[in-house]
Amino acid sequence: MAVIHISEAEAVGLPSLLARVRGGEEVRINDNDETVAVIREPESRRKTLPEAIRLAKERAIDIRLDDQFGRDLEQVICNHEHEGIRNPWED
Repeated sequence: MAVIHISEAEAVGLPSLLARVRGGEEVRINDNDETVAVIREPESRRKTLPEAIRLAKERAIDIRLDDQFGRDLEQVICNHEHEGIRNPWED
């Protein structure tokens, strides 16, 4: 997820910020170097991989899931098992 940092003065364009959030970005509003607010999609609205692929195709974004993708995903799962994230393929 892309994260953008803006100042309070730049946050006046709320409709355009919300459009960016709907597009998958996270907006952090800063006062000097301190984050005072974060705007992002709720967990329930976050995209699954198939949804993200569909949206990318609709927007003509070239995405590639190469041969390394499966190995990378497996590594991510293994690295997070100790944090209580279960592996859905082991059910």
